[in-house]
Amino acid sequence: MIRNLLRVLGLILITLTALGLGFLITQPQDRLLAARNRESGQQRIIIPRDAWDSEYDSQAEQMAYEDSVSTRIALREGEVVLSVLNQDFDGDPAEEQIIAYRDYQEQEGPVHIAYVDYDEALRIYRRVWDAPTAVTMPFTFSMSALDLIGDRSVSLVVTGMENQGTQTLMVFHPPAGTAPEGPDDQAGFRNIADLRIEGSIRIRETERPQSYHLGVTRGASFSIAAYGHDEESQNILDQVEIVYSYNAETGRYERSNVTKVPGSQIEQRRLRELLSGAPGVFEEFIYDLWYFVGPQGTLDTRQYIYFDPPNREIIFFDDGAQQVFRWQNSSPTRYGLYVTSQNRSVTTLRRTIDIELASLDSVRVKVFEDVRLKIRADNTWDGSYRRAPFARVERSEDQDRSLPYINARYESSMGNLRFNPDGSYEIVSGATIRRGRYAFFLVEGREALELRSMGEGTDARTSPSGSDPAAAEELYGNRESVRETYLVERLETRIVLSPIRIGALGIRELQEGTITLTVEP
Repeated sequence: MIRNLLRVLGLILITLTALGLGFLITQPQDRLLAARNRESGQQRIIIPRDAWDSEYDSQAEQMAYEDSVSTRIALREGEVVLSVLNQDFDGDPAEEQIIAYRDYQEQEGPVHIAYVDYDEALRIYRRVWDAPTAVTMPFTFSMSALDLIGDRSVSLVVTGMENQGTQTLMVFHPPAGTAPEGPDDQAGFRNIADLRIEGSIRIRETERPQSYHLGVTRGASFSIAAYGHDEESQNILDQVEIVYSYNAETGRYERSNVTKVPGSQIEQRRLRELLSGAPGVFEEFIYDLWYFVGPQGTLDTRQYIYFDPPNREIIFFDDGAQQVFRWQNSSPTRYGLYVTSQNRSVTTLRRTIDIELASLDSVRVKVFEDVRLKIRADNTWDGSYRRAPFARVERSEDQDRSLPYINARYESSMGNLRFNPDGSYEIVSGATIRRGRYAFFLVEGREALELRSMGEGTDARTSPSGSDPAAAEELYGNRESVRETYLVERLETRIVLSPIRIGALGIRELQEGTITLTVEP
């Protein structure tokens, strides 16, 4: 009897075990992942990507980007992640995390940072403390970890802009070997610098001895330089350089030196126009090729930056290497423009560019770069730039021939070409039509034509007319433009176009044959 009972219980146990295994196998995968996330306390952030990203991102870069914004805790309702920094701040085996976030209900409020640490007792990550930053424009926000004071501890450096266009820099420093012990204890991170100025702020790195890198001695602390308007001067471009140095006794950065930096004497009315903060004014001013100016004041044609606001591109060229960055956002500053950009090929590489007006043909550029936008003083792109001698020129309106736009029709090997007085053109060849923008301009004293095509292969019978810019913009506005540049030779009834390429060394003619435009009868 007992033997039969045990046999029945064994069969029941085996059946229950089989049913449990079957349930686990057939359970939907998303429920398993959700259960794992609940156990680990992590929150996976999925960032919407636009059409540009899908074209240039590889799967590895996509995964790396998602990991860079994956938080180790679940955020509160209404909190939106902007950036994540993983770093060891207190020297323990577990890496800490700084989360930059914005409260969805406070659109004009500051960007906040949260410190996340691993709790050994509970074996989970938890939010230890929060702090608001001075940054209120989210797309200008950046943070990095850097040993500022030279004791091989890591400080958190936060930079960005306020809504009024003020540059800000805050530094949070954890005492060596300690960390906050609870949500009300913020003594673990001390605010050792809180700077705001209508200008620019830079961290000046100094060379540290080999003994510092070997962990034997301390290194010199880095200083911070802020550049703002000289209130005692009538010239808008006159600045003062305020240097802040670390005071070991007070544990804060304090003002140590003030130096006047004279600016160029420029006609003040033109200066106020450029620095008025009106949308597009300064962008139009820098729309050109700019050469690097060496310490001796000489042009270095091996290094230049091409700012192209209409196509939302910035091209960096140095020693034969060209880097193309997508122009993402820009904000006016007191002296120019603050631009955020993203590399088109390596999308995890981002740069913020602070452009300041130096004169009517020169600018000062400061570049903050790297995946975490590390602030470095020895950046090779920092310095002064002068407008290229064959700068883009818009001609006077004295004669029809001097206008950048014309109203004419031509026949050519490309098809029937029509130039419209609003700066648009269209080429009809058979059943296809191509539209875009054009401009006549001067290069090294020679007339040139640039065609920026916005689409090709459209059925001419159903395509919107060139006289309807709104319809054409709707159809072609999201397409990448293709540029063609030609030298222009005007004859009595014809125009001869010779393909060229304009680079750092000037005009280079391409051996691709000429195109003759003949006036339509």
